[in-house]
Amino acid sequence: MKSTKKDKDALKAYRERVEWILENSKNGVFESPQDRQSAVERAKKDIGYMVKRYFSHIADCESGAFQIELAKMVRRNPTFKGFAEWPRGFAKSVWCTIFIPFWLHINGQTEYFLQISNSFDAAADLLDDLRAELEANEKIIKDFGPQKTIGKKWERGYFITASGLIGRALGIGQKVRGLRVGNKRPDFCEVDDLETEEINGNPARQDKYAKWIERSLIPTMTGKYRRLLWSNNRWAERMVQTVLQKKHPKWKVHHVKAYDPATLESLAWPQKYPKSYWQDQIEELGTLACQAEYNQEPHTEGKIFTDNLFRYEKLPRIDSYDAILGYWDVAYSDKDTADSNAVRIWGRKGLYYYLVKSFVRQCKMSDAIEWMFLYSATLPESVSLSFHYESQFWNDALSMSYRTVRDKYGRDIPLIRDDRTKGRKYDRILTQLPYYQQGRIIYNTAEQSSDDHQVGLAQLKGIEPGYKSHDDAPDADEGALDKLNRIFVPTDKNNRPTAGGHRRQTRY
Repeated sequence: MKSTKKDKDALKAYRERVEWILENSKNGVFESPQDRQSAVERAKKDIGYMVKRYFSHIADCESGAFQIELAKMVRRNPTFKGFAEWPRGFAKSVWCTIFIPFWLHINGQTEYFLQISNSFDAAADLLDDLRAELEANEKIIKDFGPQKTIGKKWERGYFITASGLIGRALGIGQKVRGLRVGNKRPDFCEVDDLETEEINGNPARQDKYAKWIERSLIPTMTGKYRRLLWSNNRWAERMVQTVLQKKHPKWKVHHVKAYDPATLESLAWPQKYPKSYWQDQIEELGTLACQAEYNQEPHTEGKIFTDNLFRYEKLPRIDSYDAILGYWDVAYSDKDTADSNAVRIWGRKGLYYYLVKSFVRQCKMSDAIEWMFLYSATLPESVSLSFHYESQFWNDALSMSYRTVRDKYGRDIPLIRDDRTKGRKYDRILTQLPYYQQGRIIYNTAEQSSDDHQVGLAQLKGIEPGYKSHDDAPDADEGALDKLNRIFVPTDKNNRPTAGGHRRQTRY
């Protein structure tokens, strides 16, 4: 068969990879046969050590605890089915397509590794990385002998090693018939980077591929070992992997978040990415982008509160509103799965409502209170700003946090309990929709790119029947608009206000 340019390019890339491994996997340390055997036995038990011994030219830092944890899960369970949902840059492919298959093989737990991706070429590229290591890695050759075979398969997308490992590449949806080699059938299937933008935009294709995994791929495995490992970060609400996860709740979802967004602590892989790295990433990319890429918190386009409803303008002078107030939706915990502390500053002028400023963060209560103190200090003396919060949230913890911040700044702010009886949250939030549809809600152009505003906007877009996303900012918005609506602003025939806003007595 005549080689195509694509074939030639792939062969060139493979040869370059082999040369690089030959150059970088050299081991000049002398070992006695006994020392070498001891090291091999240790590598079989300890994958962290195995990575150091055989793949230090790939792994440029210590393995993460989460990586070792998943590898042990896979090894312990001969019929493991699960997903490596790790952030971008966390070595999903290297661990799932090279380290773990090799570790299982030297432990006698896999003889037939099947690599799947969104196309045969994509799968073959991944499999070639493993093939190149088996061909050229000097450390592997010293411990296990040459693996490249003469007279057997050793080609792109298909190899058989001297130690008996079969590796084959397969594109999603391809026929699985004819995969048997002698009496061997696949015993470890790895699916990597399956979801493309094209697939993700087509639910019918997602369902089709999920069915292919269930009805075609998995049944090819019939022996003692029948493992399925899926490596893909979760960058969308609906993916082939989420379809399978819902249908198979007992399959393991190994979901890793890079960092705690509230504190930038609890780092998943501090050996490679210190706190300063995430601080730089957030500054460069923004909170939402980092949350999606590294903490795997995707957000879809709003179904009720859609982009066409959001209106940005340069706002009126801060002292020209008929009424202005802040509303705080309180969150006690700063854990990465907890609600956000949301403080929204809203002004009313005539029939229009203006979102002036936002604070929407997973943080301690004291951080939100301090932000209110600092923001109120920026206002001119002619502006009196009160902050409201739900009365149910006032307790010893909040009181203590308030006193601590008050003592720090040596003054008070008007913090007022909202004692109204509230109905169902979803219904209350939807009461804002008519104002958006009428063009009466206006966002601050100066705040459009701020992280706090964007996080709040993402929460609003997530409001739909049965939603499970955070709703702290929309809830605070509803509270603020309800208060502003209770302030009577008489107008003349041109809808111009003729009186200022009503002010309530401050209560602490």
